[in-house]
Amino acid sequence: MPGDSLSALARPTAVLGAIAAAAAAAVGLAVVTLLVLAGWIAAPHGGLGLTGVLRAAAALWLIGHHVGFALRGAGRIGLLPLGLVLLPGALLWRAGRWVVRAAGLTGLRQVGYAAVAVAVPYGLLTAAAAVAGRSSLVAPSLPQAAIAGFVLAMVAGGLGGARALAPWAQLASLVPARLRSVLIGTTAALAVLCAAGALLAAVSLSVQLRAFGSATAALSPGVVGAGLLLLAQIAYLPNAVIWAISFLLGPGFAFGAGTTVALTGSSLGTLPHFPMLAALPSGQHAAFPAWLSAVLLAVPYLAGAGGGLLLARAAPTPALEAAPMWGFASGGLAGCVLGALAAFAGGPLGDDRLAAVGPSWWQVGMVAVLEVGVAAAICAGAANWLRFRGAVPGGQGRAAAGRRLPDDDAGHTIYVDPWAGEEKTDGAALSLRSPSVRP
Repeated sequence: MPGDSLSALARPTAVLGAIAAAAAAAVGLAVVTLLVLAGWIAAPHGGLGLTGVLRAAAALWLIGHHVGFALRGAGRIGLLPLGLVLLPGALLWRAGRWVVRAAGLTGLRQVGYAAVAVAVPYGLLTAAAAVAGRSSLVAPSLPQAAIAGFVLAMVAGGLGGARALAPWAQLASLVPARLRSVLIGTTAALAVLCAAGALLAAVSLSVQLRAFGSATAALSPGVVGAGLLLLAQIAYLPNAVIWAISFLLGPGFAFGAGTTVALTGSSLGTLPHFPMLAALPSGQHAAFPAWLSAVLLAVPYLAGAGGGLLLARAAPTPALEAAPMWGFASGGLAGCVLGALAAFAGGPLGDDRLAAVGPSWWQVGMVAVLEVGVAAAICAGAANWLRFRGAVPGGQGRAAAGRRLPDDDAGHTIYVDPWAGEEKTDGAALSLRSPSVRP
């Protein structure tokens, strides 16, 4: 990012946004170019000059923004590593923080303007990179480059700018309590599923370490090539976690037309020579014993139950029928997020047999909404009922159910009684209890 000395200069937010966007793009391109140069020097590169290296770097930088491309003789390539998004995302985060601080912004609406000021020029730069990266071999998608650059800059830059404005706890306090509880439940369910998916992917790969080593040795990458190959596989780790989550949910994923990898069994054809693919189960039989498959299938329900429990604890409601509804809403939101992640985690590897690779986004989303949502609804309803179970019969427990307000001037303690309207026809909502005077 530009130096802090620039913050002392009076510049419009639009100018600061353009400077930050250009700096983020330049740093990202420089890092990717160094990696491409290392591979170019270490590997045979007959006929590929420096211009080709720069075009390859531009194409790889666009891949980091999840921009697909057409490869001559192969077709559309859309199975891209999600881990590469971290590089431009981190740079744009810093860009948003710098713009907010340099411009002296103090409001969330101004932070939104700053995010737009970064996103518009950044989207234009990614579109220009797509034009510059075109060659007779590779053709990046121009519309996808412009849209992906704008959206990524808007999200990452906006979050970075908001964080520069205030701590996360203070920003979260601006969200309404009910919406905040739904987001807490959704985040908890997604965290459990991501942890379970990462564990499953790690165990599957560790079991196939011998096949992993054989696949790496067959490629004969050399020292530099082995390092670049390791970086490529690390970049695909988020994809592997999302595939593992779809495996746990039930729909599984495909690696080619007419193939499937699921808990009930797998059917795979010839796989590309990529060491990470050694973790995929082979054969028509189930990948795990029946009892272990049942345990794995229970993970989404446990994730939804945990999310529903945290939702009920974050914002309990005396309307007992509302808690399951909000629990299902949190699970539904988690399902929508998982469906979107499944869409980005897969993609074609050409126009032939590998045109369908990865999970089906709509199947993953629908199954996740049902499994996580229903479990979250049941658990949220049960936890909320247990919290208020002593409040309804005979009016007992109202002091615990009611919300305590500050003491009045006479020293009395005031409670909000949510059931006051059920006993009194005058609609009174406050109950003043004189015996509850504090000494």
